Amino acid sequence: MKFAVIVFPGSNCDVDMYAAIKDELGSDVEYVWHAEKSLDRFDAILLPGGFSYGDYLRCGAIARFSNIMNEIKKAAEAGKPVLGVCNGFQILLEAGLLPGALRRNESLKFICRPVDLKVENNNTLFTNEYEAGEVISVPIAHGEGNYYVDEVTLKQMKDNNQIVFTYVDNPNGSLENIAGVINERGNVLGLMPHPERAVDELLGGADGLKLFKSIVKQWRESYVVKA
Repeated sequence: MKFAVIVFPGSNCDVDMYAAIKDELGSDVEYVWHAEKSLDRFDAILLPGGFSYGDYLRCGAIARFSNIMNEIKKAAEAGKPVLGVCNGFQILLEAGLLPGALRRNESLKFICRPVDLKVENNNTLFTNEYEAGEVISVPIAHGEGNYYVDEVTLKQMKDNNQIVFTYVDNPNGSLENIAGVINERGNVLGLMPHPERAVDELLGGADGLKLFKSIVKQWRESYVVKA
């Protein structure tokens, strides 16, 4: 399985994501500059955190117009796994690939610390290695992670089981403690916490590694023809 780590001007978690896939997961991975025009050779697409285009105008609002976004949308439409973390989540929201929006943290301060997450839906290609209701520790690092969505859309998301992760102790004021959501089809996930920074005990914990293992497990079951 081959992963693409998309790099925008201002990305700063791309190396973390690359290392998580190559060193901890043991899968093939490449950096892909935002100006590239094809993602056909990749099986999964990863949008890392950082400050794309300096977060000018609005987080993710400029990155959504990059050349690579058309290819990311094509990959999503083809059913490939697409994961956006932190700024990557913000970009997916701006591009309309996920519902909702992210506002300034309720405290109006940047927050950087480990948080506990509850796995609300373990029946996805990103969470099949977790137990339902499992509590995991994953770090956050953001100033605009306060998730919001209107009441009608929230009901639809609940009906479709699109809320994948929630905060145990809401650090940023997110509506109903939401930390990560998925699209209706189930192949595009966005979350504010950084699973790529929780893939080895040397980093303080490895709870995030199961997310990436889940992707590979689903891919093998779905696309690899067994002899």
